[in-house]
Amino acid sequence: MSEEKKTLPEDEDTADVDMSEEGAEGNIIELIDEDENIVRFRLLDVTEYKGNKYTLLIAAEPNDDVADDEVVIFRLNEEEEVLEPIEDEALLDEIFEFYQQEADEEEDEQ
Repeated sequence: MSEEKKTLPEDEDTADVDMSEEGAEGNIIELIDEDENIVRFRLLDVTEYKGNKYTLLIAAEPNDDVADDEVVIFRLNEEEEVLEPIEDEALLDEIFEFYQQEADEEEDEQ
């Protein structure tokens, strides 16, 4: 299954999120889209890249805006407990490649 990166539309505001075990309820995160619809994502991972933390999310249920094999990446602002959209495509590519390298290295160690 090939994975792609995707961000929510540029007009997406930051999303409040509780990243604690209790708040994630089995790693499910609910975000509100621009039409005030709840969109459920599964937390794939949190990775640190160049001093910032990023969440990698996949759709938790069928969704017209996000394909089953797409990964949505947000910057994690722990201080304000929000996810911030990333509009820089080059940065998204870097983060996704970094995540894949980490995952491959971790798999090789096992």
